[in-house]
Amino acid sequence: MSRGFVKEGDQEEVPLVTARAFLPVGVENFVTPEGFQELKDERESMISERRQYEGVDSADARVNANYITAKIKQIDERIFSARVTSFDSQKQFEVAFGSTVKFKNLRNNAVAQYRIVGVDEAAIIKGKISFLSPLAKAILNHKVGDVVNFETPQGVMEIKIIEIS
Repeated sequence: MSRGFVKEGDQEEVPLVTARAFLPVGVENFVTPEGFQELKDERESMISERRQYEGVDSADARVNANYITAKIKQIDERIFSARVTSFDSQKQFEVAFGSTVKFKNLRNNAVAQYRIVGVDEAAIIKGKISFLSPLAKAILNHKVGDVVNFETPQGVMEIKIIEIS
């Protein structure tokens, strides 16, 4: 239909959907088994949320349903591209995707622990970092006892890997 035949008030806003965590083109979408389940659970939750707008004939309902549909499409793309990988299937003696790494900052003796996970799972507050993060890239393939120089905005941090699980 031509826009000339549509009243100005009948035009719906196009919902702005924020992008999911950045995954560079050509980089495999590694996901832990738990992260894969979280994606599927998130998808089911979105589908349930979208159902509340079915049969509702209002502009707001259509905009909300379209927004949720766009979010589901993003999740579907991540689920479709997921390469489920677990630490159990990798070398247990070196830092790998899915491993939890405890290390000591040799400058101040502070100890930290992070699990290396997929981009959609990363949550620093939960102790999970993306396999694409600078820290994860610095410690991947290292072993217990290795000292790794990690570049930070404050300068080089020297960290010693003390445990891999």
